[in-house]
Amino acid sequence: MSSLSDDGPTGSCLEDLEGSLSRVHYSADQVMTTDPNDGRPLLARYRLREAAAKLTRETLAVRRRGGLWRWRELLPVKRWNHVATLGEGACPLFPAPRLGSRLGLGNLMIKSESMNPTGSFKARGMAVAVSRAIELGITRFVTASAGNAAGALVAYTACAGATATVVMPADAPLANQTEVLVLGGYLILLEGLISDCGRLARPIADRLNAFDVTTLKEPYRIEGKETMGFELAEDLEWRLPDVVVYPTGGGTGLIGMWKAFAELEDAGLIGSGRPRMISVQAEGCAPIVRAFRAGDEFAATWENAATGAAGIRVPSAIGDFLILDVIRTSGGTAVAVNENAIAEMQAFITSKTGVFVGLETGAAGAALPVLVESGAVSRN
Repeated sequence: MSSLSDDGPTGSCLEDLEGSLSRVHYSADQVMTTDPNDGRPLLARYRLREAAAKLTRETLAVRRRGGLWRWRELLPVKRWNHVATLGEGACPLFPAPRLGSRLGLGNLMIKSESMNPTGSFKARGMAVAVSRAIELGITRFVTASAGNAAGALVAYTACAGATATVVMPADAPLANQTEVLVLGGYLILLEGLISDCGRLARPIADRLNAFDVTTLKEPYRIEGKETMGFELAEDLEWRLPDVVVYPTGGGTGLIGMWKAFAELEDAGLIGSGRPRMISVQAEGCAPIVRAFRAGDEFAATWENAATGAAGIRVPSAIGDFLILDVIRTSGGTAVAVNENAIAEMQAFITSKTGVFVGLETGAAGAALPVLVESGAVSRN
């Protein structure tokens, strides 16, 4: 599906960009990467009173533009003809009673993000980031990726008529490598981790005059990810779950959902209640868990990171302080699970739900019995 032909305004209430640590505000009508003050992520801010007047439960119920673009007032793209869409978003939230009963949980639900066009929630972020960048005049992109984000970027640049270069670890899943090439992207394989790929992406971006859309290196991927939080509220009839258990690499989805909940409350769609946000990592790469336990504000780089769950093999996250703040503010926790438990739970979840999940979801599932036994999550 190509960009939408309608040249009219989307109704976006985008106001400006704010430094996530510095709190300095910048114009959103210029190309921005990270905060010029400190190199930390920038966050999009909206005119929430204006958004509230348009974004009501009634209007959402009848909107014809589907997927995540139903939330257009709280998305940054200003005109429809810049929107590159493949039908992303609106992924189901379904009960998993058989799995829940085996794990000691009475109300377990799974948000099935594999229903997105490129098979993961990365499609949400790339759809919005590419669309907004196109709107700002960008036609060349680069990213570092452990797998799923690579395919998503190349799919949306193909949709928009732009070009993309991807830097991936040499041991990234073959399916993701193939996806990049089949979709027409340029692929660079590097012996190393996602952090090494990120360092290489920077000079490539400079040489090619390309825009780096690596996790939280620009302001708008998180805007696509936060639509998961919007959907959780709507699917639960404008309530939020008690707990969200999230496999954490760069943490954009965790940060995005928390941002979404605040925006929904300001827009009058939900109350002040919040879920406890729980971050799950692999024992072989657990910088957030270690920092949480130590009470640190930032997470030191995890040396010799190793896990088969490529999406959470992130030894250093630029949004580490945001992830840790979300966990602590929500009254949540952070858990590391071992490699055998990840693989076993991947197969177990699939056999009990009929949904084939990745190793990252296996990690989230492997944390559930630990959380129940410790009392961090109640059986109800």
